[in-house]
Amino acid sequence: MSQYKCVIFDCDGVLVDSEPISNQILTDMANKLGANTDLDFAMKHFKGSHFKDCIKIIESRINQLVPETFETEYRTQSLEAFEKHLKPIKGIKEVIEHLTLPFCVASSGMESKMRFNLNLVGLLPYFENKLFSCYTIQKFKPEPDVFLWAAKTMGYKPHECIVIEDSVLGVQGAVNGGFDVFGFTQHDTNNELEVLATKTFNNMDDLLKMLY
Repeated sequence: MSQYKCVIFDCDGVLVDSEPISNQILTDMANKLGANTDLDFAMKHFKGSHFKDCIKIIESRINQLVPETFETEYRTQSLEAFEKHLKPIKGIKEVIEHLTLPFCVASSGMESKMRFNLNLVGLLPYFENKLFSCYTIQKFKPEPDVFLWAAKTMGYKPHECIVIEDSVLGVQGAVNGGFDVFGFTQHDTNNELEVLATKTFNNMDDLLKMLY
């Protein structure tokens, strides 16, 4: 029997393996403007961040504003790349199918993006009416609001929930809201989550054992 009553998943990097794809596109677009960065930098500084904060970092590196079309071009390229290359995180479907606890998803991404990506990899049916986006409430991680909203809507208090996150900002947001949080370290190349999260794990095969 689990000590938790509800599981709150992040989306990008926890349900769908989108982070390397989207961050590579952002890196390439930034470098065309002279940012002189790489994927490791992007995964450290952009992963889990609000897009406007990513833009600020890029602009600080190029000492000018990005073009007005930058965000539209990024989102267009990302959706095209997701259609070609996006996959679910290995083992996540088996986790969801064997979960006996209520669960939902709370993401920094737009709800439309969540729907698009989850549908691509066949996970959307599991999350209908259980999608919570920072954009909806205009509060972004590391603020805890999206997790608090998800927990309240699902009918639980923070201490009754466990958050599954893969980014520093996401883990901080969960902790700030009074949640326990398991850090998924598949793309934690700088080993930052261990000191922040309640527990960490590197393989979805281990998650069910941690929950029960």
